[in-house]
Amino acid sequence: MAKRPQEDPPAGSPAWMATFSDLMNLLLCFFVLLFSMSTVDAQKFELIAASLSQNFSIFTAGSTAIGDGLLISNGVSQLNELDDYINSMGKAEESEDYFPENLEEMTEAVEQEKMKESEKLAGKIEEALAEQNLDKEIDMEITSQYVQLTMKGALLFDSGKATLREEALPTLDKLGMILERYSDSVIEIEGHTDNVPIKTAKFASNNELSSARALAVWDYFEDHTNLDPASIKHSGRGEYVPIADNATPEGRAKNRRVEIKIYHTLSNV
Repeated sequence: MAKRPQEDPPAGSPAWMATFSDLMNLLLCFFVLLFSMSTVDAQKFELIAASLSQNFSIFTAGSTAIGDGLLISNGVSQLNELDDYINSMGKAEESEDYFPENLEEMTEAVEQEKMKESEKLAGKIEEALAEQNLDKEIDMEITSQYVQLTMKGALLFDSGKATLREEALPTLDKLGMILERYSDSVIEIEGHTDNVPIKTAKFASNNELSSARALAVWDYFEDHTNLDPASIKHSGRGEYVPIADNATPEGRAKNRRVEIKIYHTLSNV
């Protein structure tokens, strides 16, 4: 019996492959639409669904297969909303009003809260200074960041020196007891001088003198209190932050000082 000649396979992809590709595309569209359905605006849904059912037969026919057109209609609604959102964000970034109008109010509210915290801390310290009879020897000021205690340089040091005077030690002992109550806070010790030039064998400038004086106070607190040295900073500011006119002896005396800043919990440190 003669063999039948073999026929060449039909050109192109097999028929099953085209059907399979269509199925995969439909599944992809299905899951994309599901993803876009995170929220639904009921009013927009009804309008869009009605419009689609009247004008596009493909959606009307598909409604019987996919939940009466809900998936497709919701998906279109969400895509439109997404497009509007993206466009609005782009315009907002280009606008000068990108930041909220109440940003200044929010910043002011934060500063007010910080100032309230400083006032609360200052009230406690002021009471403690009065109990220790230090309110006349130490001046107190507040900012939104810290409470500042100022001691005159003449009380702590002799002219041109950075060795603590014996008369100043009782004051530092009492002050150290007060500072121990706020050992969890950051404490900063700053030394300041007047603008009269200094050049001695020990100090070549007012910067060195002010730094040495701040360090002397820091060393005393380290040796005579339970304050954590890691939370206490010291620095010399020299003649560059005066609080009075250096043209008069009284002004220069005010500028020679040591400041101790106690930062509260809301401070940016």
